[in-house]
This record gives sequence, C-alpha cells and structure tokens, in this order.
Amino acid sequence: MDSTRRTLAKCITWQLLGIVTMTILSLPHTGSLLSALGLAVSASATGFVCFFLHEKIWNRVLWGRQG
Repeated sequence: MDSTRRTLAKCITWQLLGIVTMTILSLPHTGSLLSALGLAVSASATGFVCFFLHEKIWNRVLWGRQG
C-alpha cells in the first residue's frame, strides 16, 4: 500500500502530465499558448473535481466489495 505522500505525489505528477499533454493538443486549435494552457488547466481542475466526487459516491456503494 502506498503512503499518503506517495499517492499525493503520483496525483500531482499525473495532473501535470495531463496539463502538458492537453496544452500540446489544444495549441493548434487555439493558436495561443496562453489559451491552450488555460484550457488545459480548466479541464484538469474539472476532471479532478469530477473524479473526487465520483470516488466519494462509489465509496458509498457496497456492490462488489469483499471483506
């Protein structure tokens, strides 16, 4: 099992990778590095919040749990 610090580090590096990837993918569509970065950061933040809420909801679902 990972420590909380390790899990947090993995989450941060995963989000940074996503921001870089989304910036690169959206740059040709926006024509502006700042716009592409803004789009990437907003998508990352939205995804983070949605995933957090998704996990909280699934934590209440007993289906498929063992033990």
